[in-house]
Amino acid sequence: MWEWPAAYSAPLQGLLRASPADFQVDEQMVLSLEGSGEHLWLLVRKTGQNTEWVARQLARLAGIRPADVGFAGLKDRQAVTTQWFSLYLPGRGDPALDELPDGVEVLERARHGRKLRRGTLSGNRFTLVLRQLQGDVAQAQAIVAALREQGMPNYFGAQRFGHAQGNLAAAERWFAGQERPPKRHLQGLYLSAARALLFNQVLAERVRQGSWNTAVGGDVFMLDGAGSWFVDDGDAGLPARLAAMDIHPSGPLWGQGESPARDAALALEQAQLQPFARLRQGLAQHGLKQERRSLRCRVDDLTLEVLAADCLQLQFSLPAGSYATVVLAQLGDFASR
Repeated sequence: MWEWPAAYSAPLQGLLRASPADFQVDEQMVLSLEGSGEHLWLLVRKTGQNTEWVARQLARLAGIRPADVGFAGLKDRQAVTTQWFSLYLPGRGDPALDELPDGVEVLERARHGRKLRRGTLSGNRFTLVLRQLQGDVAQAQAIVAALREQGMPNYFGAQRFGHAQGNLAAAERWFAGQERPPKRHLQGLYLSAARALLFNQVLAERVRQGSWNTAVGGDVFMLDGAGSWFVDDGDAGLPARLAAMDIHPSGPLWGQGESPARDAALALEQAQLQPFARLRQGLAQHGLKQERRSLRCRVDDLTLEVLAADCLQLQFSLPAGSYATVVLAQLGDFASR
């Protein structure tokens, strides 16, 4: 259940993912594959399977180690998704891959000189069908227009915290010394969950105050689509740049060091994070550095189409690291089957 305040009135209720086809995700990447090289890149469409499982099947069929399979990011299991994988095949021809499991299909293939690394994608395109709708669709259409113009709060989605927030609970036990250090892969999940909670706490207060998409004194701004940031310097042009979504206010991704925020923005961060001393200390002790994340996210190419009296389709694109479930939370409460 979504627990963070929405920026919009969220007038709908309904059902998401009555079947995997109701949740479609297409990876967006800027590619220029060389046509030769030691890595075979595959565009794969998968239905009802998770990314890591598909990577293991590709490794098995190609006769290589799972570590030699690359992909840019994890995609939902209960969905129809397309994404790229790379297989490291030095001195070898292309494997047949004609025994792929049901629900896994290779759409394209090409050789390239480099492995596909995590985080390489620019974003994802979503097509979502919402069923058994109740509520004011006209109001939802007005929210869609606002999302196009103003973006959405860039919360981390519930999946960041694990099933029933299990990753967050495990992080708290680990930091408290109640559990042995987890395996390296799990450490990354737990650290990410703790960081996400602290960020969401700050963003939630900005949403409550109505300042998630406007400037607060001492804000740290991020350039749209980039990781670079700068501190509020009193430039009279900042409000216009914010309105144009050229820049966004940012919040903390916690780690070692001091927050670059100042004045009112810093005071807000400190007040929201004060109750979470153990999480802050744990993140710093495990070597993470202070970073920033935009409080606001563009929702590009957003459309809403009414398919029936109780059914509609949403299509939109989000940058890497932003969540379709957060878009849905601005429109209503949707149960998943």
